[in-house]
Amino acid sequence: MTKWLVSVAALCLAVPVSAETLREAIAAAYATNPQLAAARARQEALEETPEQARALGRPTVSASGSGGYDRLGYGNAGAASLTAALPIWTGGRVRSAVRAAGADVAAGAEALRDTEAAILQGVVAAYADLLFNQQAVEVARVGIERLDAQVAEARSRFELGQATRTDVAQLEAQRATVVANLADAEGALATAAAAYRAAVGRDAGALSAGIAVPAALPASRDEARRAAEAGNPLLLQQRRIVEASAARIDQARAERAPSLDLDGGYGRGARLTDGNLRGYDAAASLGVALRVPLLTGGLVPSRIRQAEAVTRAERFQADAAAREAMRSVDAAWASLTAAQARLRANIEGLAAADLALKGVRAEYGFGLRSTIDILVADQSFRGAQLAVASARADVLVAQAALLRATGRLRQDAYG
Repeated sequence: MTKWLVSVAALCLAVPVSAETLREAIAAAYATNPQLAAARARQEALEETPEQARALGRPTVSASGSGGYDRLGYGNAGAASLTAALPIWTGGRVRSAVRAAGADVAAGAEALRDTEAAILQGVVAAYADLLFNQQAVEVARVGIERLDAQVAEARSRFELGQATRTDVAQLEAQRATVVANLADAEGALATAAAAYRAAVGRDAGALSAGIAVPAALPASRDEARRAAEAGNPLLLQQRRIVEASAARIDQARAERAPSLDLDGGYGRGARLTDGNLRGYDAAASLGVALRVPLLTGGLVPSRIRQAEAVTRAERFQADAAAREAMRSVDAAWASLTAAQARLRANIEGLAAADLALKGVRAEYGFGLRSTIDILVADQSFRGAQLAVASARADVLVAQAALLRATGRLRQDAYG
């Protein structure tokens, strides 16, 4: 692919040395995109849930105090107490809660990966669209310059009696058409620049058309399918969701198991009467609390059945996610294959159009070609330039879609 692009670079337009590359655009979006930052923050919040689940099996200590005054002559009174509890046996409640939370975190990580890939795919699409529109504007401008020279030559030939007024008018009409095309291209360029600014977070300068094929791009459809099976983030996310749902079945079942806690407390009270502080004896306790659910009114069995039904549904969703992953891979591969074939054909057409335009111009100088021949050849050449630029943009978009479907669209994909 890179060789194709290099072979026609001179026919399309000159790219400045300091042009912005796709890799730079992706790096800028990766660092500044607010949607991506929000997704990362949500994942950080989700990563706290396993710690919260573990806390259910750890000791807790609390202190309390009270004070007041009564009007019956007893004066001011207050009390303070300290209590502690240590879970000894939770019947699997904590273990299953930690497993469910861990699977939720893993599912969230895959969702974050897909969010990153979606944002990067949008950057590639915005880059490809802006690159095409920049080239379309340049093609129109160069075409106007070429037609200006052709109009000037036709007028000189008309003055010498070697051309007619019709020849001059035909060239002037063609130039007016290209000027109108330039206006449309500049409008489309402004729209594409706005989309690029929204995706990348900054204004774009001239973009580089020299984009190498991503190293992670699968070489065949079978390889792409295997990669999607192993790395498609939406598929992996759904698998983690199934694991979390299975853990919640155990969590619901644990509600009918007994639990055992070690409880302790210490308290002391005092009363202030007639300026004298009277303290009471301290009280302390230590014991073991056993809780055995005997009758829950059907609540626990209902929660178990509910968790089992949710898990079945999530397994069906996992099957659907696998099918969707294969569909997205096949569709992206078909789009990429078609875009590559179209690019190859258009490159050949551009080379032929360039040769034909040069030949027609030379023959026109010897009076062997008419003005109509010049106009047709010039229009064909400009159309071939735009066709190559459009196909190149389609290849970039299709590559990004295939990388995302296989789970390989990362920040370093275009390194």
